[in-house]
Amino acid sequence: MSRVILLDTGPLGMVSHPRPNRAVVEWVRKILQSGSEILVPEIADYEVRRELLRAEKGKGIKRLDQLKRTMGYVPLTTEAMLKAAEFWADARKRGHPTAKDESLDGDVILAGQAATLDVGTDELVIATTNTKHLSRFTRAEQWDQIH
Repeated sequence: MSRVILLDTGPLGMVSHPRPNRAVVEWVRKILQSGSEILVPEIADYEVRRELLRAEKGKGIKRLDQLKRTMGYVPLTTEAMLKAAEFWADARKRGHPTAKDESLDGDVILAGQAATLDVGTDELVIATTNTKHLSRFTRAEQWDQIH
């Protein structure tokens, strides 16, 4: 099986922006040419989309929709949300929360989505701009370090 890469909000936002980051666009192209699969998780779509909507960036919303169609999309599931709740509770019990208690905490939701995907853990990685929180729960790497 080929590698599966989930885009976190950082790289997803950079590639869906009305003026996309050329380095991220080129990275996506190379990754897809290598045979790896890049997917847009629903929680990352939500976080990027809400800001595009707030800023009235219609071109960015169209790019985001196109990315979901061409790359693939991982919808939220009950199983992913249950796993996210476990991650959230465990992080707090250990004294290492990833967000404020009243926060929805997109990092644990993304980790829950990754943990419940039906792919081997060796083949799955989250491409991010900040590995600090995500790497507590699942494999996460700085996007530009994934080849």
